[in-house]
Amino acid sequence: MEFKHEPIMLKECLENLNIKPNGIYVDGTIGGAGHSSRIVERLNPSGRLIGIDRDQDALAASKKRLEKYSNVTYVWGNHENIRAHLDSLDVKLVDGILLDLGVSSYQIDEPERGFSYTKDARLDMRMNREQDIDAEYIVNNYTKEELEKIFFEYGEEKFSKKIASKIISVREKKKIETTFELADIIREAVPKNTVDSFKRIFQALRIEVNGELKDLKKAIEDAILSLNDGGRLCIITFHSLEDRIVKNTFIEYEGRCTCPKDFPKCVCGYKSYGKIITKKPIVPSEEEMIRNPRSKSAKLRVFERKIEA
Repeated sequence: MEFKHEPIMLKECLENLNIKPNGIYVDGTIGGAGHSSRIVERLNPSGRLIGIDRDQDALAASKKRLEKYSNVTYVWGNHENIRAHLDSLDVKLVDGILLDLGVSSYQIDEPERGFSYTKDARLDMRMNREQDIDAEYIVNNYTKEELEKIFFEYGEEKFSKKIASKIISVREKKKIETTFELADIIREAVPKNTVDSFKRIFQALRIEVNGELKDLKKAIEDAILSLNDGGRLCIITFHSLEDRIVKNTFIEYEGRCTCPKDFPKCVCGYKSYGKIITKKPIVPSEEEMIRNPRSKSAKLRVFERKIEA
């Protein structure tokens, strides 16, 4: 199957990256190079694009798509280790970073990846297929309390206890191996809330399998500190858990003086690393949401680095 991923808010991302032809840019989730193909075409030969992805299928697809460009470096790894990746390339600071935290259409539509409740496949959900832990392991080995916790915290599922209890009951008799088997369990546990619960439980498992939220704050911090003066960090999120972390980290790194307004000078010692460009998140246009329904929940937030002299 061809690796396809329609880039979300492409125009908005390109505008907010403020691309300089000779700059260094990082796509921390290069996927099928939807965004990257438009970034690199704006660079001259002295500019550079660094593409990172933990999915080897994605890296192979991006290499094929961008094969005519000699100024692209590919890194197999996680964007959460962005600072280590840049250090390994002897790159100190860059001019822009893009993080698209969504799952690609390829990953959802490729049945064998096990991301979707609409396609029967082995419970997998690993973005990096070299790692040991997958969704099947979690469903069959986590305790009832652990399952409840991830369903509630990562899926915001109000029927977490019912679904976790049903999973425990079923797996005592038979190992749960496929997406459809899990979907049947959810359907039996919450028959009146099935579709929404499908989405939330599969989201929760995907987040747990891939550790999507565990190091996100550190990844954002490292990304901000890896920017040149005036460099921008653009992050696309797809659910409230991610967006909350991005929003709060941006606020923290923008820094705000807490001194009373009548103080003649600041004494609180706050430090600012830049400014938030998007006071409210950018969302897809109506036209894009019609063309690509998977974009509906997307939000884009942008931070600009300021290095004090």
